[in-house]
Amino acid sequence: MGQVNPVELGIFIVYLAVLIFIGLKFYDASSDSSEGFLLGGRALGSWVTAFSAQASDMSGWLLMGLPGAIYLGGMPQLWIGIGLFAGTCINWKCVSERLRVYTEEINALTLSTFFDRRYKDPTGALRIISAVVILFFFTIYCASGMVSSGKLFSTMFGLDYNIAVMIGAVVIVSYTFLGGFLAVCWTDLIQGILMVIAIAVVPVLAIIHMGGFGTTQAAMTSQHISLNLFGGGVTAATIVSAVVWGLGYFGQPHILVRFMGISSVKEIPKARRIAIVWCLISLAGALLVGLLSIPLFHGLSGGKEETVFILMIRKFFPAWIGGVFLAAIMAAIMSTIDSQLLVCSSALSEDLARIFLKKELTDKQSVSLGRWSVIAVSVAALVIAFGNNATVMGLVSYAWGGFGAAFGPLVLFGLYSRRTTWQAALSGMLVGTATVIVWKVTGLSAHLFGTGIYEILPGFALNVLTILMVNHFTKPEAHVMEEYDEMIERYHRAKAA
Repeated sequence: MGQVNPVELGIFIVYLAVLIFIGLKFYDASSDSSEGFLLGGRALGSWVTAFSAQASDMSGWLLMGLPGAIYLGGMPQLWIGIGLFAGTCINWKCVSERLRVYTEEINALTLSTFFDRRYKDPTGALRIISAVVILFFFTIYCASGMVSSGKLFSTMFGLDYNIAVMIGAVVIVSYTFLGGFLAVCWTDLIQGILMVIAIAVVPVLAIIHMGGFGTTQAAMTSQHISLNLFGGGVTAATIVSAVVWGLGYFGQPHILVRFMGISSVKEIPKARRIAIVWCLISLAGALLVGLLSIPLFHGLSGGKEETVFILMIRKFFPAWIGGVFLAAIMAAIMSTIDSQLLVCSSALSEDLARIFLKKELTDKQSVSLGRWSVIAVSVAALVIAFGNNATVMGLVSYAWGGFGAAFGPLVLFGLYSRRTTWQAALSGMLVGTATVIVWKVTGLSAHLFGTGIYEILPGFALNVLTILMVNHFTKPEAHVMEEYDEMIERYHRAKAA
């Protein structure tokens, strides 16, 4: 495991060089304006949008975190996948088209700007606090990707963990820094293709190598592996905690920004079909990898279980094929970190800087600030990742829950409720965010229920209740409701065109 295979290393070097080349290719196109750097000029096609959204969504969690969770917990861990699949479908159906229309209508390049201009917050607090929330949770989220890259490189090449983390970070930062949103989305297209091929092909070929379905089933039976979704001491609380992962989709800035960047509403139905098929294949493949790894690799724990996909590739495939599949894991990791870095960059350069500098930046200044913000957030994430104290799954779940609880209800109310006020939106966001942090830090779930209730559920629910309650005592100004009505009319015209 510590011995470097020159074929695998060569494939990795070529792959990483291609990503940096893409960053260079889009350097000029991303340097013209903030919209070019942060949204690619709202010119993405359906295929790029779909693959980019899903690749940035699933990340190293798909190829490392989920198979590892299934390896430890068995079939019941699939409830997370069920919740994510449902959330993906609903997000593409109910959020994508309206968000695309509304953000263009009010000229919002970021989610924080959307909240500010949609709810017409006169204090600027919505924009500032949402940007701070983005920086906080995405720094944790980026750290999870760097932990993944560290585990990948150290497992493959026997590198010191911290050196391995640095290598992955340098490549990701390089092409994101150079090419902005367009580079991120086009690299995500390549990475999304690699990911879905790898996660679909590896378990099928592993079954063949193990002697077919009969032999594989016998091996799983001998290990007492249950295929019962309700087995293994699963309770209603654990099922609910897993399924509510789907609520997170409505508040994930790195996914929602893809909806904002697609060329037109007419492209979204095609992109939606592509994304849903991609998601279904990928989750099914991750489930198989996790289940097949139980009889193949014994006694993994302490984060090592999240390397089962790497171990499976190494066990069954020659170096030249394995190198490509292992590059797919790096693709999964990079496709999320690059998106998160870009969203953090936009929070710093487009939201916080414009407010605190109290002046309009030129396009060149804004792009330059955005690029250097990428580096600043990367350094903070590296500090967290160097500790190597947390699993990928643990870091992802905290950040995912934070965004879902803080932003999900604001997005939904913003797109479907004409009477929601800025006071309600701000109050709901604060309550949702605080609930997630307190729930996580204090272990409140265990004290109240004796078992783990995922923090996104109380955070999301209390956010919604807060918005409804504050809406009862406040009323939006007439021009806010008029703008909402105009957006709905434009949305229906765009759908009918």
